[in-house]
Amino acid sequence: MHLPDFGLGSWPARRARINPDRTALVQADRTLTYAGLADRVARLAGALIRLGVRPGDRVAYLGVNDITVFETLFATACCGAIFVPLNYRLAPTEIRYMLDDSGASALVHSADTTDLVAAAGGLPGGVVLATDPADGDFEAAIAEAGPPPETRVDLEDPFLLLYTSGTTGRPKAAVLTHGNLTWNTVNQLAHLDVLGTDKALCIAPLFHCVGLGQITLPTLFKGGSVEPVAKFDPGTILARIGAAGVTSFSAVPTMLEMLCRHEDWDRTDLSSLTCVLYGGSPVAERVARAWLDRGVKLLQGYGMTEAAPGVSMATHEGTLDHPVAAGVPHFFTDVAALGPDLTPRALNGAPAELLVRGPHVFGGYWNRPEESRASFVEGDWFRTGDVVRVDDDGWAHVVDRVKDMIISGGENVYPAEIEAVAVRLDAVDACAVVGVPDERWGEAGVAFVVVRPGAELDEPQFRAHLERHLARYKVPRHVRFTDALPRNATGKIRRVELRALAAETFTTNGPA
Repeated sequence: MHLPDFGLGSWPARRARINPDRTALVQADRTLTYAGLADRVARLAGALIRLGVRPGDRVAYLGVNDITVFETLFATACCGAIFVPLNYRLAPTEIRYMLDDSGASALVHSADTTDLVAAAGGLPGGVVLATDPADGDFEAAIAEAGPPPETRVDLEDPFLLLYTSGTTGRPKAAVLTHGNLTWNTVNQLAHLDVLGTDKALCIAPLFHCVGLGQITLPTLFKGGSVEPVAKFDPGTILARIGAAGVTSFSAVPTMLEMLCRHEDWDRTDLSSLTCVLYGGSPVAERVARAWLDRGVKLLQGYGMTEAAPGVSMATHEGTLDHPVAAGVPHFFTDVAALGPDLTPRALNGAPAELLVRGPHVFGGYWNRPEESRASFVEGDWFRTGDVVRVDDDGWAHVVDRVKDMIISGGENVYPAEIEAVAVRLDAVDACAVVGVPDERWGEAGVAFVVVRPGAELDEPQFRAHLERHLARYKVPRHVRFTDALPRNATGKIRRVELRALAAETFTTNGPA
């Protein structure tokens, strides 16, 4: 068959740019080429199908960042199934809820989460594969399986469930399609110069939108190399940057601060870094300046799980003048302000709730039709819940959050979830949680607790109750017992007063 030449070169020339022998993933002493990754993904997809996974089924993954996360992610996609990465820092009851809520029919987990899986009750009636080489069922499944039958997957098909804390006390999962992730990757590549020779670290956890959507997938799209990092340790990360010639990574502000405050910071060679992205919460200007002063191209991105996640990002040309600004919108992203009549209007210098739309924005939450409808106005404009201010030059600044979310160490913490757990304790009459600034974590939680008349409760007992039901990072750092919570005429808690009282009462320096 004769193929016309459109000025793009011959087939052999084009094939040379897409080299299957390039390293796709590297971790410790293991290296996986793109050809090797494709083979293992195909075999794992075949194994999942043989074990009963069908298009639309949910395949959960529980474990730290690892090559097996990527293998399971892509294999799930090949099956037309939906990938559900779970936060391994959660309590067993939280894992149980997410497995039940997603209706997962298969669970892949790492060796270090075996006890957590057992404590959560496993996956009765479902497929469970452990990646532990000593166990062998994950590797055996790959070795025994052939390639899967071809499954049609469209851009509109759901691909990923990412759980985000719910304002009603229960986490909810944003449903991201293949198209959402693809367009987010395109937006990243339009904003950044990602190369096929890049060597990226995947530091942020892969159950988090930052870990997956920023740097990681764009680097793999361009044929670069990604090294998943199982545990964040500042000294180890700094050493790896110098030894491996790392070119890029994404992180949350807490990580950036820990890195630049480490004793090895000044003597670490950072010259290979071409881009460091961060998001999840604002960073202190002194931290941003520490990176910029070392010549690192540090860029803040603003986004959310529901946008897969990118909405805006700083540019290399403007970062020095706007070191802590949220940048400008991505190429295929529309932004607007929410007007008083709940309709979009133009953004200007006045603070307003941000609306976002674009092909990367999700269509709704898993099995939450009412919440999904309430999240949009005028059809496809998503209400971010964040108040932003846009300067005359088009750069955005996040002013405040409409919702009461606390961002601690890059993790979203919703007071309602903590409060719902707190009042399960018989001795607790009422509880309200607010955030206060914290030098290390960005924000820390303060719990105001009202004890029932005649009951006795001390702080250790209260903390022990929360720790049995919540991940450690969700447990408020400070606890204050009070006779009553300030409320308005309709009974709603006046959180503004509590925030002011918390800021006056608690100092937030030092470790949690």
